Amino acid sequence: MARVSVLIVFLLLLSVAGHVCSQSYNAMFSFGDSISDTGNLCTGPAGCPSTLDIVHSPYGNTHFGHPTGRCTDGRVVVDFLGACVSCVTTNLFLIHAERLGLPLLPPSKASGVDFKKGANMAIIGATAMDLEFFNSRGLGRGVWSGGSLGIQIQWFRQLMPSICGTDAAGCKSYLSKSLFIVGEFGGNDYNAALFHPGSGIAEARSYVPQVVDRIASAVETLMGLGATEVVVPGVLPIGCFPVYLTLSPSSNKGDYDEAGCLRGLNDLSSYHNELLKRAVSSLRSKHAGVRLMYADFYAQVVDMVRSPETFGLRYGLRVCCGAGGQGSYNYNNDARCGMAGASGCGDPENYLVWDGIHLTDAAYRSIAGGWLSGAYCSPGILH
Repeated sequence: MARVSVLIVFLLLLSVAGHVCSQSYNAMFSFGDSISDTGNLCTGPAGCPSTLDIVHSPYGNTHFGHPTGRCTDGRVVVDFLGACVSCVTTNLFLIHAERLGLPLLPPSKASGVDFKKGANMAIIGATAMDLEFFNSRGLGRGVWSGGSLGIQIQWFRQLMPSICGTDAAGCKSYLSKSLFIVGEFGGNDYNAALFHPGSGIAEARSYVPQVVDRIASAVETLMGLGATEVVVPGVLPIGCFPVYLTLSPSSNKGDYDEAGCLRGLNDLSSYHNELLKRAVSSLRSKHAGVRLMYADFYAQVVDMVRSPETFGLRYGLRVCCGAGGQGSYNYNNDARCGMAGASGCGDPENYLVWDGIHLTDAAYRSIAGGWLSGAYCSPGILH
């Protein structure tokens, strides 16, 4: 079996090794939540609230040497998509990550920054739906970010004069040669129900179509501003994350799949992603001049859980930065990463999961490669 896996990876390597990048972008603009935030929650005179776990070591230690407002030990996917990181290796999903050559995306709320090469509107806790939506369903207490997708688009509009001037035609032309990443969105929308007493998967599932419609509407808004190259990621397999596995355990073995993930939660993610794929397909048929790319976060992370070695990792469901706790996940909700009692592992490059709900620098690096090459993005960014 191992020989077959090695052969498959080798053949895939051969199929993409000669690929030549056909894309050249003016800039990159990102919208999302903690999966892609590069520091928006920590900008401004006050900086990051000291009560946040992410302001404490070992967050940021792998690459930057200190916390940066990113919810990981180093970089996130958009860092790898844009940066010139020269990672031609034997790992299939790292081959092309050096290609775009754009700088690390600055958070859009930063001051004194040149945004002509890109900006990141993503912020921790962001939802697709506005706060009013959750308040109307009695779920508002579970939403604490003031940066929903609609608000992030407002932030982008405010930045546009500093990005491409005030000439509408010229700005549209500039943005048409830029890369837009819209998501992922949905995870925090569903958390509002999943972590609310008396609610759960059924409640979250009931508003999936509205979340997907909001994402599709936002993509069309960006197209109207000039975007023609847009990546739309699906949500991750939330049933594979130690925070859910620890807080929502089941005594029924049938509730877990062969990889050890919770089926019910992953079914919720799959439902969202299926509707999102249909929405992307519909947008493609309506906007023939726009290249819409669906990035399959779900499939890649599931594959990384099932076979971490294929991606240069050793551990799938075990947390790198944690404090023991029940089971084998090394996750304790009372001593999360960045809190007293928790500590980072000495080899984060071997781990998929960083803190129980976010991934490691090493994992995000592989994911970026999968999006660039097309292994987990349709079509691939470099195609």
